[in-house]
Amino acid sequence: MEPTSGSRGAAYFAQVSSELMMTERDETPTFQRIVDRAVEVVDACDHCGISMRQRRRQVHTVASSSPLAAHCDELQYGLEEGPCLEAIWDDDSYLVQDTRTDRRWPRWGPRVADEGIGSVLSIRMATSTETLGALNLYASRPHAYDEESVDVALIYAAHATNAMSTAQMVTGLQTALQSRHLIGVAQGILVHRYDVSLEHAFDVLRRYSSNANLKLRDLAAIVVERRDLPPLDELGGTPERSGEDPTVAG
Repeated sequence: MEPTSGSRGAAYFAQVSSELMMTERDETPTFQRIVDRAVEVVDACDHCGISMRQRRRQVHTVASSSPLAAHCDELQYGLEEGPCLEAIWDDDSYLVQDTRTDRRWPRWGPRVADEGIGSVLSIRMATSTETLGALNLYASRPHAYDEESVDVALIYAAHATNAMSTAQMVTGLQTALQSRHLIGVAQGILVHRYDVSLEHAFDVLRRYSSNANLKLRDLAAIVVERRDLPPLDELGGTPERSGEDPTVAG
């Protein structure tokens, strides 16, 4: 089925959206489906990558349809210029019709042109509350994106953003559940070993975590592996005051 205008176009993208959300909904397979499907849906697109926003204004590629797409993304990060960075930080989308002659990014453009990329469309991927990243659509020939292909790309990006946001939420929930389970197992180990209550065991883990400057989940993993609390000095923490029993609640 090809994207067209009107009701058939709506039906087409409903199918695309369903495909992006199918089966596994965690991040890695969803991100890969997004870039692979983009090359099929957007006729002008030959390669695709997703640039993900991180803390401290860091950006990295979480999926790419080809090594070339990943390389072109990385060139932007290394040179600190390019349309995907602008899309992420300036909250807009950018079209480069000719990478060799576009003067907005004078170092990046000629470099990707030498790699065989003629035009690029970077689309901001954002929810109502935050910018997630950018969908980078690379074409081999200059002026590959006409008005219709840009419209198709924008619609596709909207569906991809929804799938991406859902995948992040699912992965976050899975991580939270895994952490909760791991901490619960660690509590159980302390309850059995030191004959304390679950509440007391959690307080021990919390104090150890704080003293060692270690995430509670990471400490729990160590406890599960060792079947006991590790010595604080192994974790870089300060020994308990006056050599007190670490299982005594503070």
